[in-house]
Amino acid sequence: MPTVRSFTVLPALPDQLKDLDFIARNMYWSWNCELLELFRRIDSNLWSACGHNPVKLLGSVSQEKLEDLAKNQGFLGQLQGSAEQLRSYLEQQTWYEKVCSKSDEPSIAYFSAEFGVHECLPIYAGGLGILAGDHLKSASDLGIPLVGVGLLYQKGYFRQYLNVDGWQQEIYVENDVHNMPIELVRTEDGRPLMISVEYPGRSVLAQIWCIYVGRVKLYLLDTNVDENSPMDRMITSSLYGGDRELRIRQEIMLGIGGLRALYAMGIHPKVCHMNEGHAGFMALERIRGLRDEQNMTFDEAVEATRAGNVFTIHTPVKAGLDEFRVELMDKYFGGYFPKLGINRERFLTLGRILPDDESEPFKMPVLALKLSSFSNGVSKLHGEISRGIWGNLWPGVPVDEVPITSVTNGIHLKGWVSDELDGLYKRYLGPAYAENTTDKSVWDAVDQIPDEEFWRIHQRCKDQLIVFARNRLKAQMTRRGTYHAELSRAEEVLDPESLTIGFARRFASYKRGNLLFKNPRRIMKLLMAKDKPVQFIFAGKAHPKDTEGKEIIRQIIHFAHQEGARRRIVFLEDYDIDIARFLVRGVDVWLNNPRRPMEASGTSGMKAAINGVLNMSTFDGWWCEGYTKDGGWVIGDSEPYDDCDYQDLVESQAMYNMLENEVIPLFYSRTADNLPRAWIRRVKHSIRWIAPRFNTHGMVAEYTRRFYEPSAAKWRYMTAEACARARAFSSWKSGVKQAWPEIVVKDVIIEASNGDGYQRLNHTTQLKVGSQLCVRALVRLGSIDSNDVAVEFYHGPVDTWQNIKNGSAIRMEYDHPADQDGEHWFVGSMPCTQTGKHGVSVRVLPKHGDLVDPYDMGLIIWETTT
Repeated sequence: MPTVRSFTVLPALPDQLKDLDFIARNMYWSWNCELLELFRRIDSNLWSACGHNPVKLLGSVSQEKLEDLAKNQGFLGQLQGSAEQLRSYLEQQTWYEKVCSKSDEPSIAYFSAEFGVHECLPIYAGGLGILAGDHLKSASDLGIPLVGVGLLYQKGYFRQYLNVDGWQQEIYVENDVHNMPIELVRTEDGRPLMISVEYPGRSVLAQIWCIYVGRVKLYLLDTNVDENSPMDRMITSSLYGGDRELRIRQEIMLGIGGLRALYAMGIHPKVCHMNEGHAGFMALERIRGLRDEQNMTFDEAVEATRAGNVFTIHTPVKAGLDEFRVELMDKYFGGYFPKLGINRERFLTLGRILPDDESEPFKMPVLALKLSSFSNGVSKLHGEISRGIWGNLWPGVPVDEVPITSVTNGIHLKGWVSDELDGLYKRYLGPAYAENTTDKSVWDAVDQIPDEEFWRIHQRCKDQLIVFARNRLKAQMTRRGTYHAELSRAEEVLDPESLTIGFARRFASYKRGNLLFKNPRRIMKLLMAKDKPVQFIFAGKAHPKDTEGKEIIRQIIHFAHQEGARRRIVFLEDYDIDIARFLVRGVDVWLNNPRRPMEASGTSGMKAAINGVLNMSTFDGWWCEGYTKDGGWVIGDSEPYDDCDYQDLVESQAMYNMLENEVIPLFYSRTADNLPRAWIRRVKHSIRWIAPRFNTHGMVAEYTRRFYEPSAAKWRYMTAEACARARAFSSWKSGVKQAWPEIVVKDVIIEASNGDGYQRLNHTTQLKVGSQLCVRALVRLGSIDSNDVAVEFYHGPVDTWQNIKNGSAIRMEYDHPADQDGEHWFVGSMPCTQTGKHGVSVRVLPKHGDLVDPYDMGLIIWETTT
């Protein structure tokens, strides 16, 4: 091979246009249409050809064109206004400064395997990455002192195309990082800043790239450097590609390397947020670093670092939960766990539900759950499901008390609302509506928008979608070698006046992309209706190894090729953020039919809703909170099914019935002025309900209030005075664990009063509402101090098996010591407020002011009958 000496060429912008580079290199332009328009104005065709990448655009436009723009006073005025807008945004006071702190020093690190900021940065695969991108944008808007941490993939996620049979094919396109809005982090002497991570028998180097997302910086690690071996340069080759060994290498670089990169840049976060379990190894590196720095034991370092860790679970689907064979863990961590001060067995238990099960793989969500102070699912239902899935990590704890809460996902409104609707909202809701997006009163003004204006803008977005879809379809047909005479068919697909339904998401089997075709005769009847036709636009990718998902796509393509369906069903290949924008802005109905409860949240329906699109979904994920009777439709109900085929049959019939009897008639019901006013009324109701409740401004503010601020305070508290409190807390825990087996609930006396004195309760006692229940418990604590335990009685309705359902706990007060040494009486009371059969049971938990939750230690003693 010849020697190649590389260099980088930058665009030669005239002085009058220097601000173009300033704007292009901050992703703020991606959610502000005024700045976007600036780049479109340079050359709209070239802007599209460059994949909406302003840095590539500036490097591709001719020098002659740049010189002309430098003399164009109208363009210069627009450029000056855009630059002033960005500078003002970066300098103005933020929500965080008003509510929390005036410090702008980064104190929160947000780790994610993917970030979907914009289509010109193809380092995302789907919903997890889009959510992460929107999280950064809202963190920027709110002024949260946060940095993102991820990997810079050389090829990103795969590009999708379909062969003539409709079978998905994958190609990987190399990212041209030197023509992307991204900068290499350098040392003071101008060299790339490098960090090193130990792998078996070698160290791997990574350079660090930075993307400016408004006020927030996103740092991405890249192992594609000359100093690494060809194998190690491939660690950051592609997203979710390769085998399990490549995956563990990537996650080591993300977690361990990501934290080292922050330290190398002088960033020492107080809070580290793991967006899914991919970054779980970060928690280990945080322990190792603090242990070395402060000369602590493993347990002491755990107490300090866990205080500042937050973990968000994103899926209940097993395939989406990373786990690694013990052999891989031995290979990659055999030299690492001794640095933690623990042995192999203790290390492996960190990633296991059953500590003694040698065959259990090392589970990344388990590691993250054990080493975080706060853990959450991404919708209320998902939080409930997650408590059931992971509840065994807290033996003896009722499932509804398992310490996994929920923060429902949202969307960054400005990044998804159409330019036309954004203008309409500004006129009727106020120019600052997007900054006040969580204020419900702001959205009440939606009713003031005239139906005519609203529908005109929606139809314009639909027209844009159909033009876009036709052009994409024509390009797809050309690539497959379709005869020129047949290409004209692409100009005939889709009718702007027809009810248009969109379905776009990852093609996993549980999302049931083919549920619509369960009864081909019935769906064909809807497609071919002369007076009230329906049409569908599909998009989405299946994972390269998911043959079942690929088969679903193939089935859709085959059905779409049938006579009668060709003009009514379109599949857009290579689903990305750009396609998603057109779809959520232009369809009439957003269809979502996952098999409950497999959808953790979902956010595409939220994006559709703020653009005036109605949702039709199974009762899963976010829709359990987003649905209102007058704002969309629910497919089926929430009952569980043992037979998936039967569930598909029932819910497909429910879908057809809903379309035939409610959705289609409502859409085509027009007043004398040809407006679907009843439909528009429903749309406005949907916007009023969904927009203020399901946005990332509210979501990030909730994370800040509930998790970030308490975690940061706890981190400061635990690490103050050379981590003295962490050491003391660890010592206290050790002593309580050692003495815990001494605890026994020896006796429980329950008495009830109907107002005429107390009587002892037995299984035949009947009480009336308003009766007072008094519970007394004799507990042997042994050597444990009574101040170190919480004695509670747990009560609630009981089922046939005498299990308490949906119970709640009441803390009992210390009464007095018993005659026997180490035994104590505790007492508590409650009124009877509900009828029915109820149960009471006494339990004992550890109690300490530094416990984030009482189940942290996995210790709980229940009253038992011997």
